[in-house]
Amino acid sequence: MVPDEGGIDVSAVALPISGDRADLAAYVSAANAYPKQIAPAKTRTIYRQVTKRCFDALLSGLLILLLSPIFVAIAVGIYLADGRPIFFLQSRIGRRGRPFLLIKFRTMVRDAEAELENWKHKNPGLWHQYRSNNFKISNDPRLHCIGGFLRRYSLDELPQLWNVFVGEMSLVGPRPLLSKELPFYDADVRLYQSVRPGITGIWQVSGRSATTFSERARMDAAYVTNFTFASDCRLLLRTVPCVLTGRGAY
Repeated sequence: MVPDEGGIDVSAVALPISGDRADLAAYVSAANAYPKQIAPAKTRTIYRQVTKRCFDALLSGLLILLLSPIFVAIAVGIYLADGRPIFFLQSRIGRRGRPFLLIKFRTMVRDAEAELENWKHKNPGLWHQYRSNNFKISNDPRLHCIGGFLRRYSLDELPQLWNVFVGEMSLVGPRPLLSKELPFYDADVRLYQSVRPGITGIWQVSGRSATTFSERARMDAAYVTNFTFASDCRLLLRTVPCVLTGRGAY
C-alpha cells in the first residue's frame, strides 16, 4: 500500500451501489474492513485530482441555468409562507477541515435554532431522537408550511449547486458535516476531510434519514476509498428516482 497525501495507508473494497438495505449492509461491512485508513495510491489518478472538479463545475453551472425558474418559484413560495430570509446559511466542515457556508432554501421557522436548544432541557427524548438519527427527525415541528414538501423532494438542497460551482463541494461525495457532528463521526475524520463533501452520495441512495449516523459515516469512508468516475455517474443516476419518490427524506 502507498501512503496518500495525508501519509495514511489504505486498501480498496468493493463498491455496491444498488441502494437497497442488503447492499447497504454489505457496504457498511466493507467499510468496517478498513477502519482508520484513507484512499490508496489510485487517488492520484487524473479523475480524482483534476477531472472530477472540472466535471463538477461544468455540470453544476449548467444545472443552475436550467433550474433557475424552479429556484425563483421556490423563493417566492418561501417568502409567501414565512417571509424572509429565503436562504439558510450554515457553517459546515469541508475539504482539509476548512469551514464553508452551505446554502439551502430555508425550510424551518426563523427561530428554529433556538427551539432546538430548548429541546435539550424541555424535551430530552426528542433531542436524543434527533441526535441519534442523523441529526434529523421526521415531522419536525420547526418546519414551516412548505418546508416538509421541499425536504421530501430534496428541493431545499438545490442552492448547493452554487457551493459545487465555486469549489466548496462536489456533486458526489460525503454529506457535509456540522462541527458538532465531528465527535459522533464513527470513522476516521481524515477520510472525510480528504475530499470535497457532496450533494449526493451512497447515503442518499441508501435510505438517507432512514439510516443511522454510524451507517452514514461508514458509507462515507467506503466511498472515499473507492470512488471513480463510473461510480460517481451511477450514484448521480440513482439519485434521480430517490429524489422523485422522496424515499427516506425528511
